[in-house]
Amino acid sequence: MPSKSPTLAELAAGISAAGKLNRKDIEALAAQGVRTIVNNRPDGEDWGQLSAADARAVAAAHSVAYHHIPFTMASLSKAEVDAFAAVLAGAEQPIVAHCRSGTRSALLWALVRLRDGDDPAGLIGQAARSGIDIAALPAIAARLGL
Repeated sequence: MPSKSPTLAELAAGISAAGKLNRKDIEALAAQGVRTIVNNRPDGEDWGQLSAADARAVAAAHSVAYHHIPFTMASLSKAEVDAFAAVLAGAEQPIVAHCRSGTRSALLWALVRLRDGDDPAGLIGQAARSGIDIAALPAIAARLGL
């Protein structure tokens, strides 16, 4: 029986956000053609969470590129924005970025797009259409100096 794929929030063509992923989720995404996974969760965020090292191994076994750019809202800095921008610029699509709920990953995507000149209201609206609230985008961008 095939694994059910996790719920994806499409942010733009070729990039989606998702909540927490386990081994079966990564396998299901690979089977659906996802080429790159970006994990924005710090290891140990939740009990029983798949570690980044284990997730990387599962992804590699399915020929999926894997990037770990962990952060919390308190620790978010320009370094994570830069790292995510580099992944977006060079990674094979489709890309799924994930965290506990998908919100941090969507916010990180929006910060990259905002820095590249996209309209904050449009980015907030795009995330909202996918069920993700990133209304704090302007305040967070200001805190980071973007």
